[in-house]
Amino acid sequence: MTERMTTTEIFDGIRFPGFMHTSESLRAACSLQFQDTDILLVTFPKSGTTWMQQILSLIFCEGDLWPIHHLPNWARVPWIEHVSFSSFLSNLNASWPRLFTSHINARGLAPALMKSKARVVYMARNPKDVLVSYYHFHRIAGFLPNPGSFEEFVDEFLEGTGFFGSWFDHVKGWLGLQKDLNLIFITYEELKQEPRPTIQKLSEFLGRTLGPKEVDTILEHCSFSFMSESNMVNYSLLGKEIMDQSQSKFLRKGVVGSWKEHFTPELDKRFNAVYQSEMGDSGLCLPWHMD
Repeated sequence: MTERMTTTEIFDGIRFPGFMHTSESLRAACSLQFQDTDILLVTFPKSGTTWMQQILSLIFCEGDLWPIHHLPNWARVPWIEHVSFSSFLSNLNASWPRLFTSHINARGLAPALMKSKARVVYMARNPKDVLVSYYHFHRIAGFLPNPGSFEEFVDEFLEGTGFFGSWFDHVKGWLGLQKDLNLIFITYEELKQEPRPTIQKLSEFLGRTLGPKEVDTILEHCSFSFMSESNMVNYSLLGKEIMDQSQSKFLRKGVVGSWKEHFTPELDKRFNAVYQSEMGDSGLCLPWHMD
């Protein structure tokens, strides 16, 4: 696959890294036969995907932490659109519901999902923090292009022309399906500010009742300190040509509001204007502050 490191796959008008996506793998994801017991985590990149993959694994491990310590998160909760998906699908833990991940937009996946009662966990994050995290990720990921200057990257993000498309379209598309799908909306911010009640709410949606000690175990093993040290979560298993963490860690900060260190007042004003025009009349109740 290394020969596809710098290729781009365009699917439904959206750019995907060719390193782990082909038109065949993307089509297969959009026609996947979901089972009623399946759980699909959907995010725009850099919205807390790895964190939620870890939490979902912990909710269903029932105290057996062997998978957390021995299987990388992409094997426990694999991406349905990746070329490697079929190999992981055959090895999923048979005692758990099938746990999947995707970055594909609602237009692509909703038709397949609506044929089942599969549960969708949609996780979103303040787009300014998403953008900053995504910018740093482009700097270390060998399968993504150099992001250029931060200002250039902001422009691309606001125009929705970067990899995985428009953040605005992604969020509005998925949250617009809350009445049509078995979907729960979780934000990075609420998980950070109120981890215990958020995990309880999530587990109840997933049909799992957790006792206080189980929640304690989950909180311990999904903490930033644990995950940043765990080879099963921090992507240190990947070669340097795929992810060069010598200049910036994959799990970099895990905080809310670090965008303030990167945005100039002018950039902030430009971002807020686009945000208002895109999200102002969406009717969505989003918990973050844009100032």
